[in-house]
Amino acid sequence: MKFQVSFNVNEKLFLRNPESSVLGKKIIKYSIELIHEIGFENFTFKKLSIQIQTTEASIYRYFENKHRLLLYILNWYWCYMNFLVNTSIENISEPKIKLKIIIELLANDLKTKSGTLDYNIEAINQIVISESSKAYLVKDIKNINKDHVFQPFKDLCTKIASIINEYNPSFKFARSLSSTIIETSHTQQYFAKNLPKLTDLQSGKPEDFTLKFLENIVFKLLD
Repeated sequence: MKFQVSFNVNEKLFLRNPESSVLGKKIIKYSIELIHEIGFENFTFKKLSIQIQTTEASIYRYFENKHRLLLYILNWYWCYMNFLVNTSIENISEPKIKLKIIIELLANDLKTKSGTLDYNIEAINQIVISESSKAYLVKDIKNINKDHVFQPFKDLCTKIASIINEYNPSFKFARSLSSTIIETSHTQQYFAKNLPKLTDLQSGKPEDFTLKFLENIVFKLLD
């Protein structure tokens, strides 16, 4: 059975909710495609306006700047990841199996397994791998964080941490390990594809290498 998947993204990220209009949804859809194609550094509202045949002013009615737009895309992604994790482990009781499922989700290219998504999840996943650090490695991070725009990311870390505590209640660094798992999944996939000599990838897919690497780290620590 197919169903529509949608999320309520933090309203502090936009001036006008892009989900409220055809143009707004078009802005998000083609921003994802364009950032994926040319990178966040080269992405501008001018280039986006040409792509979707509108004016820059129209885009600025929705987003204050491109950093807020990137945060919106990432916020949407972390909402989706929370949904995906919760649905993937809801009938699993064994915490080790739960952790393996989560690591596999983080280490592999995401594809739409169920439901209908408005946006290209595979492209968003690649944006997260290559661009997500640009959302929080910024000077103004404390002020940005006051708007709770990283809450879905924090919720996912909390979820993973709770499962780590299920698996090994005596482990003292569950929240730190949960955020490390997520960030390491990004950096190792990125390095394996672009700077492989920074990894131990010998052959095969970067995703498979990242999966094995993460499982090795996590279960050596917890066991």
